[in-house]
Amino acid sequence: MSKQSICRYICIPIFSLLMVSLAITASAQTDTVATDTTTLAKVKKKDSSGHQLCLGVDVVHPVQNWYYSDRHSFEFQADYYLHNEFYAAMELGWGGSNVNYTDLKYTTSNGFVRLGFNKALLARDRPGDWDMMLFGLRVAAAQINRSQASFSILDSLWGNTPPQNLPHSKPFAAIWTELTLGMRVAAWKNFVAGWNLRGKIMLNGKSFSDLSPLYIAGYGRGDKNTAFDFNLYISYCIRWNRKSIIAPCSKVTGK
Repeated sequence: MSKQSICRYICIPIFSLLMVSLAITASAQTDTVATDTTTLAKVKKKDSSGHQLCLGVDVVHPVQNWYYSDRHSFEFQADYYLHNEFYAAMELGWGGSNVNYTDLKYTTSNGFVRLGFNKALLARDRPGDWDMMLFGLRVAAAQINRSQASFSILDSLWGNTPPQNLPHSKPFAAIWTELTLGMRVAAWKNFVAGWNLRGKIMLNGKSFSDLSPLYIAGYGRGDKNTAFDFNLYISYCIRWNRKSIIAPCSKVTGK
């Protein structure tokens, strides 16, 4: 047997053993990395932003009440921080309208409530950072009362009809949904200021299409299936039980 053949038979098994050894080592390292990744994936970052309850009043609609003589409304809001930048939200208020045309006269009044949530769109810098952009969804309902309505038909050819009356209506409901987008920033100590843009869709407009309310507080014009609105809130926030958002290293590594 030649020397080249001897070297070949010796080198081939050695090379094979080296390749097997490298494969086993790489597999072991992969398993270790996978285990570490799994372990880290199971470690959940604790939401340590604490609790926050905000109570606010809208300052836009009182200004509109002064500008529009045929409508009025007042709005208040509250939201509570839940978890992972979600906030439970509630808004309520009341208002009404006064229709005083030549051929039509009546008044309406209603209270309303909106329920839903807000979601922060930007990550906070620290646990105590409550300045944020918010996206929200609401479901809203209002109970409307209409007074007796007086109307007449004006016709220059056939003449005007004498005034006729519609009786006082039973309370009826308006139901709608809203999408909101807004911002809130700290103003002074626990006071914050924020604004909201709202897009609204009426869900049961046909139920009062015979004599629609001129204005539904919390929604807008009663004869429209869609409405847009703007709020500017001044709120006072109560906060408690805030902790560090960074978990100790010993809890992450398991030491």
